[in-house]
Amino acid sequence: MKIAYLDTIAGISGDMTLGAFISAGVSLDRLIAELGKLRLGGFEVTAKHLQRNGITAVRVDVVISEAPKYHRHLADINAIIEGSDLNLAVKDRAKKIFHEVAVAEAKVHDSTIEKVHFHEVGAIDSLVDIVGTSICMEELGIERVFSSPVKIGNGGTIKTQHGVMPIPTPATSEILKGYPVILTDIPFELTTPTGAAIIKALSHGTLTFEQLRVSSIGYGTGTRELPGLPNLLRVVIGELEPRSDRDEIVVIETNIDDMNPEILPYVIEKLITAGANDAFLTPILMKKGRPGQLLSALVERSRMEEILSIIFRETTTLGVRIQHVERRKLARAQKSVQTSLGTVTAKSVIIEGVEKLIPEFEECKRIALEKNLPLKEVYSILDREFSR
Repeated sequence: MKIAYLDTIAGISGDMTLGAFISAGVSLDRLIAELGKLRLGGFEVTAKHLQRNGITAVRVDVVISEAPKYHRHLADINAIIEGSDLNLAVKDRAKKIFHEVAVAEAKVHDSTIEKVHFHEVGAIDSLVDIVGTSICMEELGIERVFSSPVKIGNGGTIKTQHGVMPIPTPATSEILKGYPVILTDIPFELTTPTGAAIIKALSHGTLTFEQLRVSSIGYGTGTRELPGLPNLLRVVIGELEPRSDRDEIVVIETNIDDMNPEILPYVIEKLITAGANDAFLTPILMKKGRPGQLLSALVERSRMEEILSIIFRETTTLGVRIQHVERRKLARAQKSVQTSLGTVTAKSVIIEGVEKLIPEFEECKRIALEKNLPLKEVYSILDREFSR
């Protein structure tokens, strides 16, 4: 699997991302040609090599000759992208990034994603940064993105269309909620909302290098020299060849000993329905010998806030523990299989190159009811036929 690893040495922004990809091998002429499919006009993309602490990096500038005279909404952004001749994968990635920004801006300004005005992010340069990033991934054949924990500045301020904002800006903080970050003491905007949205929308989590066979490395840089830190974003391109798929999930846990236990199965059902990968109870012995239950939920980070809301609303807990953990999982797919019991939908997994078919409970239950067979016999028949 070909991946891009975004190493946020000094944070991440849209222009730094483009610079890193160009440094890693994307043709500037090819990028400009693909951006032309947006049919925007009024801008020019330039790139130059700069030295940062002795490291050569690419600085990308988007020179605007004709700025838009109005603020854009998400529908306007999506219409520009959809109306282009870019391929579908490029369009989908770009819209996903803009959606992350819209959700954050709506939360910060107490609005909706339909009503949010895109100021800096709706400008031509950010359209170029976001769509350009998606183009670069397509040019390099990137299948997945991972990153380091994201470095963000702290303690300074920045002027925006909404006035003076603290660093990190509220939008950047909102976008990165639930993603690993490193808070520095540098009073500059290391990570912009655009850069944060690229990470949040595209990254499958953090990654170490043990399983990565590197093919190219690129460095992008911003305009500012930073005190004690090279102003760089590094992108590492390579083949990831794990024996199992990997991603990052959130484990949410809380101890409960003061509520009606009849309610807990209802809570589990609510959590699963809301998108938790799993939710379960573990009997525990708490202080003063009181019996209790450990409520655990495994969830994708994008659904963490919804799961937290259910736990706080439906249980008596006053607080939870949150851990970001790496998960390894076998690749899986649904497969229709012809059997003596008819067509059965089974789970197909690959273990060390060998396919294994696993009967699903709901399918076995359906067959047992339809054929008037004991459920255990259905399992036995399917296991025997699948093993062949």
